[in-house]
Amino acid sequence: MATFLVASSGSAPTGPRELTSDQAGRLAVTRFLNFQAGGRAVTINVPGTAGGLTITGSIDYRRKIGYGAVRGTGRDTSSDGLLQWTATTVSVHPMANTPVKAPARPPGSGWYSRPLQRYGSSLDSSLAIALKLGNDRPDNAELLPQNGAAWVGQDRLDGHQVDIMTGPRAARAATGTAASGPAGAGAVRYWIGSDGTMYRVRVGVASASRPVVIDFDTQKYVPVRPVPGVTPKR
Repeated sequence: MATFLVASSGSAPTGPRELTSDQAGRLAVTRFLNFQAGGRAVTINVPGTAGGLTITGSIDYRRKIGYGAVRGTGRDTSSDGLLQWTATTVSVHPMANTPVKAPARPPGSGWYSRPLQRYGSSLDSSLAIALKLGNDRPDNAELLPQNGAAWVGQDRLDGHQVDIMTGPRAARAATGTAASGPAGAGAVRYWIGSDGTMYRVRVGVASASRPVVIDFDTQKYVPVRPVPGVTPKR
């Protein structure tokens, strides 16, 4: 996935307008702040034609590993359980009665691992995107506006006043030359606070008719403990 992706629709838009230097600076550091924090608590809402999936957990942005409880919404419970993932592997622990929050220490057995699918899976695309929302260095603030990043509006999210910004290539999206597909494959908007903190990301993926929504600080961050056989990035 590119450093920043294409813009999609968001709430209360009043733009797009060219980024100010302050806005470009905040957009440039927002992923670095996630990395600098070590990890963030997240809730990932993945849409689907047969009902959605909600993953509630934590992502360690330094070791590139996520862990949480996954529950179906508007669908059966066949996909419910615990989930841990890296950039290459998804490990699933099915559960009949999945807790709202994953236990701090993952079970020592009962896990089934598979490769993370790069195409065709809304869930796997969402997990991969969530991992990439942390980076070990800031992006180039001067290049962001040149590549189509823009300010599109303001919002208030969980008590935080935020600016909604699109990533680069938004201009190409407007002319129809960006990635195509339902909801605008690869489309993204960032809800960013006055200090550059990322509070929400909304992303279009080719395999879903509606965008994926990733919310941060939805619960207390719990450090991620790797399950047996899962090797995070060092």
